[in-house]
Amino acid sequence: MNRRDLLIRLGAVGATVGAAWWFRDNVLWRRPDVTLPPEPQWLAFAEAQANVPTVDVRLNGRPVRALIDSGAQYSVIDRDWLKTLGAVKTFDMPILAYGVGGQAQIGKGVTLDVDVGGTRIGKLRTAILDLGLLASKDGLGTPLILGQDVLGEIILDLDPDHRRVRFLPREAAPPTEVWTVDVHRAGKALRTEVTVEGAKVQAVIDTGSSSLLALSRSAAASAGLFDGRERRGGSSLVLGGAMASTLVEVRSLTFADQTYEKAETAVFGDVALPGFPEALIGMEAFVGRRVLLDLGGGRMWASRELDLTVGP
Repeated sequence: MNRRDLLIRLGAVGATVGAAWWFRDNVLWRRPDVTLPPEPQWLAFAEAQANVPTVDVRLNGRPVRALIDSGAQYSVIDRDWLKTLGAVKTFDMPILAYGVGGQAQIGKGVTLDVDVGGTRIGKLRTAILDLGLLASKDGLGTPLILGQDVLGEIILDLDPDHRRVRFLPREAAPPTEVWTVDVHRAGKALRTEVTVEGAKVQAVIDTGSSSLLALSRSAAASAGLFDGRERRGGSSLVLGGAMASTLVEVRSLTFADQTYEKAETAVFGDVALPGFPEALIGMEAFVGRRVLLDLGGGRMWASRELDLTVGP
């Protein structure tokens, strides 16, 4: 459970490219109805053994645990868990999904209503996929993933040191202790530049990843990380199961004007898909910091951390 990386990719067919994108975002994956309470409340991380943000929610009136994942393009419900709801109406447009390991799944979709600590997410169009260990009690135990479709409607306020999270309206002013991080939108994700031992890499901000940094094999090679330094095996929970990865130590990397030294980095296999990220910045990068993400507006804020040395 130390590392968990997931991105969802959707394929649309039978139309021109522009029309397909419009159909995907406005019909098939239209925006959910998000209603925030007058006073947004802090929600404790539900999974004590993981540093990624997990919360207890009610889905169509049933209690379930959810992962808040800024790296997932769309929200996802586990296929087996959905069966416990009984008869539900699904829609037939095929969904093509890929995890970081390159595994593909084809599923359907369903419309759900979710309550998260006073925040109501109505008419949430959700992909039905096999989440494997992500949904299992032997893994992360989160049959529901709240992705970029939900996070694009709110500001996600993360307080990792106190293991809590809350949803804020997008017009809310950031707290005074945070400063603006240089990010830009890449599709519906937030992307930023990371420097790895002098090499510049574009990384997606991924709250569903527990590691500080995860790199594709090509990005790791370009940064000179396969120079004979020690490597060891690792594993990540990914879409539908687990994936072997390689762990290497990066002497220094810079993210959001902060330098991390002796940082263990996961390397995953290349995925031959247009737009697939070459790097992921995960929750370990937010230790000791307050972080706010506005995916809809392409903005990010973070407080400063005084000592960011990783390792002995």
